[in-house]
Amino acid sequence: MGIEMLTAVLLGCILLAFVLGAQVGLALGGIAMAVGYLTWGDTIFNIIPTTIESTFFSFILLAIPLYIYMGQLLTRSGIGDAMFNASQLAIGRVRGSLAISVIGVCSMIGAMVGIIGAGIMTSSSIALKPMLDRGYDRKLALGVIMAGGSLGILIPPSIPMIMFASATQNSVGRMFLGAMGPALITIILLIAYVIISCKLRPERAPMDHDAEVQIPKGYERFKTIRDGASSAALIIVVLGSIIAGIATPTESGALGVMGAILLSILFKRFKPQMLLRSGMQTAMLVSVAMWIILGASVFSNFHLLMGIQSMVAGFTRDLDLPPIVIIMLFQVIMLLLGFIIDEFIIVLMCAPIFTPVAVSLGYDPIWFGVLMILNIVIAVQTPPYGFALFYLKGIAPKGVTMMDLYKSVLPFITVQLVVLIIVMIFPELVTWFPNYVMN
Repeated sequence: MGIEMLTAVLLGCILLAFVLGAQVGLALGGIAMAVGYLTWGDTIFNIIPTTIESTFFSFILLAIPLYIYMGQLLTRSGIGDAMFNASQLAIGRVRGSLAISVIGVCSMIGAMVGIIGAGIMTSSSIALKPMLDRGYDRKLALGVIMAGGSLGILIPPSIPMIMFASATQNSVGRMFLGAMGPALITIILLIAYVIISCKLRPERAPMDHDAEVQIPKGYERFKTIRDGASSAALIIVVLGSIIAGIATPTESGALGVMGAILLSILFKRFKPQMLLRSGMQTAMLVSVAMWIILGASVFSNFHLLMGIQSMVAGFTRDLDLPPIVIIMLFQVIMLLLGFIIDEFIIVLMCAPIFTPVAVSLGYDPIWFGVLMILNIVIAVQTPPYGFALFYLKGIAPKGVTMMDLYKSVLPFITVQLVVLIIVMIFPELVTWFPNYVMN
């Protein structure tokens, strides 16, 4: 069986498995093993132990449970709420300040948890009800939470970035630094959209007679600033330890966990059951993620051994198109994949195949990796089947329909698409900072 026919069979089987509701990791690994057995015989099963060894014993991937645990500790201790209050305090009495706060706080929560699902669900549990209670337009409230929560994989420490670095043998620190510029641009443009939208249509963010935001005073004001600034400082320390070369990503994750525990103790928010509940939630998230990683890695390794990388390189060469058009084609493919699969699988399936081709065309792998993450941020929010839509639907109040979600995300997706195009046109927005810092 040729590689072209093999690829068609694999993709067809995957689509059928997803339609039938099969578990993602088991479906990917099982399909790869079944097709491999029919084409290679018993030797295909040698892939499983080598994939387990390279996946579960990867030093880089050990950072994933630590970052997730740090995020769980910070949110369950109430520091996530403190960040929301501190953001409101910083913005003040401005129309749409709650929506602006959501974008800022979701960005910080995203930096804690590093994955889309947890970021959206955590942000919506903190911010959705206050906005709806204030009379915010439902589409605006849902849209800012979706857009802000999805930034969790664009703002370091991002779990998909760690996976990309592991799959392509690139520097995690350079990935983190490269994403900071696009992340900042995205946040600024999202906030600009909220401000302009609320100014043009004031009914989208009504202000009550007292003020939209009640500014705390005295000790409560100090406590709000202290808690918000401390959590932000912890994230900066975690990232700074990687960038400065003081700690590896795994060691910085452990530093973040200890810092989260110390902050909760220092601010008298620590409870013994918090450790247990955070640990159980982390174990559940990590176990699901690792099954997905294993299944996707088995699938990807089998496809690579069959020659998919050579096929893609030959296909792009035969097209005789400008290199940037090839990069754009890759973006379209990943965008379409985002309709049916989540961010982990897109990275694990596409990074080992597309990145070497991008490098052979003369592009920086870190730039291409950040483009991939920007693309995935858009893909998982895109109707009709973006995974992030269903995360938000699961926690939204009764009466919120999928059509409401579809309409709410469209302007924010447009903003993020503009950022993707800007970064594609100006690669220096990604490459300059890591080159400057890490020489």
